[in-house]
This record gives sequence, structure tokens and C-alpha cells, in this order.
Amino acid sequence: MAKKARTAIGTESLTAITDRGYFKGEEILACKQAGIAVLVPATRTSNAKADGRFDKADFVYDREKNEHRCPAGQALIWHFAGVEKGMTLNRYWSSNCKTCPLKDRCTPSQQRRVTRWEHQDLLDDMQEQLERSPDAMRIRRCSVEHSFGTIKSWMGTTHFMTKGLERVKTEMSLHVLAYNVKRLMSLLGVAGMMEAIRGYAFLLDLQRVFGASAVLTWSVSPKTGTAP
Repeated sequence: MAKKARTAIGTESLTAITDRGYFKGEEILACKQAGIAVLVPATRTSNAKADGRFDKADFVYDREKNEHRCPAGQALIWHFAGVEKGMTLNRYWSSNCKTCPLKDRCTPSQQRRVTRWEHQDLLDDMQEQLERSPDAMRIRRCSVEHSFGTIKSWMGTTHFMTKGLERVKTEMSLHVLAYNVKRLMSLLGVAGMMEAIRGYAFLLDLQRVFGASAVLTWSVSPKTGTAP
């Protein structure tokens, strides 16, 4: 999806911001390899924290030693690696769990085992970047969820009126077009919207005549709003 968005926008650099429902390690890795930056909160699949026990985040990973440090200060060392659903997963645990005074707050099993994906460093770096960009998800909610929420409200409780992928695409395109027109009218007014449409049409004419590279060198004067 991110690759298609980059192609549609016509840009080389792209940062994809999604909610935690789209969190999937393999997809994030594929975006990284394609040169697309991704910001998505990690999913929480463990009930340990809700049950009052230590969360996986409480087990700090030491990249140099390739081991985890538990809240009791014990080292969870690497034992083996396995492949599940095409992902190489490393398993870590300590042999001192049975006598640990914090065991009741850690795990009901004999040992607390921690699983780490071979590309987990990529996910950790992404989470650190997300923490440094606290406004990222707020911007996403304002720019993305607003539009889809509004369109869904317009459609009401009914589904698409047409059948077949191509017809549904056309129907959705009309919904998006209507949203964009009403949004432009709200932000710019009718006169401003028509001026913006004429300006965009002029740019398309330039692109057809001179090519995309020539249009990139064309700029608009901030004072007159005309080409220099």
C-alpha cells in the first residue's frame, strides 16, 4: 500500500503513518527495504501487564551481549532460534527464575521466556522515532481519520450501491471527489476553490507541453501569483 501511495504521489521519499492495526513486522521490513519510512505503534498481544505482571518492555535488551535484563537484574540469555510463519525468532530465558523473589510478578510458568525477532532492532528504532514525534499520530487522526469518518457518515449504514470491484472503485472515487470539493469550499470558499482548480489545470497543461521536469523548475511568484 505504501509503495502504491508513493507511486501515486510521484515522490521518492515517503513516511507512512498508520495505527497499530497495521503493525506487522514483515510489512515494516519491506517498507524499510523499499526506502519508505514507517511510523506505527506496536500492538500489545500479552495480558501480563493487565494481570499485574511485568510486561515484555520491562526486559531490556543488550545488543552487545545479545541478552535481556529482567527487572530482578538477571540475564536472560539466548538459547535457540526457530522459524515461525517465515520469521526467525530468538528465544531467551534465565535458569534462575524458580528461586527469583519476583517470580509471582513475572510469570506463572517455570520460566519467563522472551521472544525476539531477528529484525527487532528495526522495530525498536521505529518506536524510538515515534516517541520523538508525539504529534505524528495526532496529525494522522486529523488528516486521515477525519476524511474517512466523514465519508462513512455520509454513506450512512448502507454499503456500496454497486457490485463488482471496478464499479465499487468508481463509486468510492465519487465519494472522495465530493469530499475534496466540499473540503476545498470550506477552506477556500467557492472563488478560492475555482482559482485553485484553474491553477492546477494550468500546471497540467505545462506538464503536457514541456514535460514533468520543466514543471518542477516553474515557480509561482509569492506576490503576484503568476509565473516569473
